[in-house]
Amino acid sequence: MFRVLVSDNLSPIGLKLLEEHPEIELDYQPEIHQDVEALKAALQNADGVVIRSGTKLTEDVLTGQERLKVIARAGVGVDNIDLQAATRQGIIVSNTPDGNTLSTAEQTIAMMMGLCRNTGPASQSMREGRWDRKLYTGTQLAGKTIGVVGLGRIGLAVAKRCNGLEMNVLGYDPFLSEERADQQNIELYRDIDELLVKCDIVTVHTPLTDETRGIINAERLAKMKKGVRLINCARGGIIDEQALIEGLESGHVGGAALDVYVTEKPGANDKLASFPNVLCTPHLGASTDEAQEQVAVEAADIVCNFLTKNEVRSAVNMVPISGKELEGTRAYLDLAYRLGLLLAQTSHGEGIQGARLQYRGDVCSKPMNLITSAFTSGLLSAALNDSVSIVNSDMTAKDRGIEITQTSTTETGAFATMISATLITDKREITAAGTTFGNNFLRLVKLNEYQLDAYLDGLLLIYRHRDVPGLIGAIGTTFGKHKVNISHMALGREKNEPGGDAIAVLNLDNEPTEAAIKEVIDHPDVHGVELVNLPPANASLPWLGL
Repeated sequence: MFRVLVSDNLSPIGLKLLEEHPEIELDYQPEIHQDVEALKAALQNADGVVIRSGTKLTEDVLTGQERLKVIARAGVGVDNIDLQAATRQGIIVSNTPDGNTLSTAEQTIAMMMGLCRNTGPASQSMREGRWDRKLYTGTQLAGKTIGVVGLGRIGLAVAKRCNGLEMNVLGYDPFLSEERADQQNIELYRDIDELLVKCDIVTVHTPLTDETRGIINAERLAKMKKGVRLINCARGGIIDEQALIEGLESGHVGGAALDVYVTEKPGANDKLASFPNVLCTPHLGASTDEAQEQVAVEAADIVCNFLTKNEVRSAVNMVPISGKELEGTRAYLDLAYRLGLLLAQTSHGEGIQGARLQYRGDVCSKPMNLITSAFTSGLLSAALNDSVSIVNSDMTAKDRGIEITQTSTTETGAFATMISATLITDKREITAAGTTFGNNFLRLVKLNEYQLDAYLDGLLLIYRHRDVPGLIGAIGTTFGKHKVNISHMALGREKNEPGGDAIAVLNLDNEPTEAAIKEVIDHPDVHGVELVNLPPANASLPWLGL
């Protein structure tokens, strides 16, 4: 028998599936998450756990959980789970990505309608015996321009419904393809600032990451139309709450509808809730009978099928490969992942349409689909969130209309093995190729048309230049003056001939200041400079315990 703990409230239909499974013993303690020590003790006796947002599985809670094998989150967000700690413990983490998409999209539309028609305060005035028709004159949605920030599953579902309301739908997403946007009747923007200034209403649907935290801030609010309305049914913190308060107080912001907050369960005197033109609800995005049943059934199935059938579904930190095979493939996974990170950072936010990978030599004997997933994970992880893994990266790319293709040949060229990746953006193609030396050394051997031999780890400064005498010395002198240490340098020349265009890759031990970068950029023979951050040499892959 396998013991499964359910540490939050769960729909009865999900509990019934667990109770009636012949190989599962259910331990239902929906309030136990409020006592951390009790939760840790209960997990010691559990093979699996089903949670919702109330349970916080921190590193402290997960460390030492030797029996626990699988965590199923009945919902999409896994920000209440320490994924690295779970991976180190060998615990699979799965979510239920489809269960609450429609309910959250409908909540967004409901909030938008309620905000624009003053439904909340008008209803309250009726309860108080008043008949204030003139006071609550609203705004119709047809013909208004809405900006949807983040076009994943929920963002696209919201956009579809806004089109049905005859609104002009603009969308911001760094990865959704132009073709997919056109199909959904969305005017796509790659620059969020260009989108925001055109909107009457803005709704956010991104994960909460370092890049998206406070993405709607005071500076951006000030540039929006006077009277703009804001909606957040995604994650608290995407909209800077203090900036929003100031915008409401000044009258520049016409109103807001919030279902999520930086601090959940805000107090009765919470500042935001006190504004008459702010509609607040207590995180109801997934609070429909249908959504709760669907995520409960999906979470119960995930746990049961993993424990009894070794089936892995919707995992965000699990590689579908045996341990022995995984160890033999690690260097290729790492190489592909770093090439994805490199190309993502050198594309400078251009719209990504797809990528072509070519495998040559020894790598062709390895699981190439898995290696392609590792590349895609690196490509997408910078702009999305930490839960983009080797397991879900392909689906994430597909959802955004990004086509990743691969070809292979067992014939070797200059190297026994090589992975070449070409990124296709709205404006150009960028190619990077790498190889492995031994089991631990990764090299960048091609960048666009230039052949070179650069270390593929740490902080890289890439600069394009004319291959003239004295330039390398000038760059070295500049960094020396600014206390930046160069650990390695690689040079690639056009047709491998002196005097023409060239590219250099410097591995730096510390990050250069803006002044140092400017001095390099201002050199008359330098044509372009960019910094790329890669993991240190031999760093663990983010979705592996290796």
